[in-house]
Amino acid sequence: MELLLCLAVVVVGVLGAAAIIRAQATARQRTALGDARAEAQRWYERLGGQLMTLHGDEPAVRQALSDAGERYNAAGSQLEQARTPHQFALARETALEGLAYIRAARTALGIDPGPEVPALAAARGVGQLTKEREVDVQGQTFRAGPQPGRETPYYYPGGRYQGRPVPAGWYSTPWWKTALGAGAGVLGGILIADALFSPAFADPGYGYDEGHQEGSGDGADQGADAGDQGGDQGYDGGDQGGDVGGGDYAGGDFGGGGFGGGDFGGGDFGGGDW
Repeated sequence: MELLLCLAVVVVGVLGAAAIIRAQATARQRTALGDARAEAQRWYERLGGQLMTLHGDEPAVRQALSDAGERYNAAGSQLEQARTPHQFALARETALEGLAYIRAARTALGIDPGPEVPALAAARGVGQLTKEREVDVQGQTFRAGPQPGRETPYYYPGGRYQGRPVPAGWYSTPWWKTALGAGAGVLGGILIADALFSPAFADPGYGYDEGHQEGSGDGADQGADAGDQGGDQGYDGGDQGGDVGGGDYAGGDFGGGGFGGGDFGGGDFGGGDW
């Protein structure tokens, strides 16, 4: 009888401890969910407020505001459907991407871009353009640079295209989105990325074919120090996560795109400016 009583006490104690543990875990999950929702909502509302106050007629301004508006709509849709901290984090990332376009629009307007926003996961390690670059690929001219202009009205906050890093900056055309629509296909987009950002390809004085021949050679010389090469080519290569050779960049992992409204998914990469 005493043995049964002891066993009953033990069972009740175990069940009570398990209930307490479950309650604590549930409370932590609710707290995490609430925090994630509030964080996403904060950046979403800030993006909406900026969109309401900014206007401009310059092509670069209109395009940046249009891209910011697309991210605002996408983030709103994500917030409505979010049920987990991860889903709210994706909505937050989309809102932050929209704010990156807002900062670009303010720059194009000639006013202070405003306070910094948290770094985008998709843009980690891809760097940013520091000088103008121009290349010819498949009969078309593509330009990129650190400042907006009539020839470079498309801002991109940084990401990757088919594994190639696309640094933040201003571009003559959003080739990362339009390559397929323009009939260039994936291969055409890869050629554009290589031509714009591989060290030999975009060196002033090189034609595309000449650059390709050198870039396709032994990549050992190119991979010795990406940061030193970048100083002459209009970018600071930093840590690209591997050697640079043959026009291909060996990068980190490219986490798949759960980011609604974005052009590239998230991921962790090394750092560096172009």
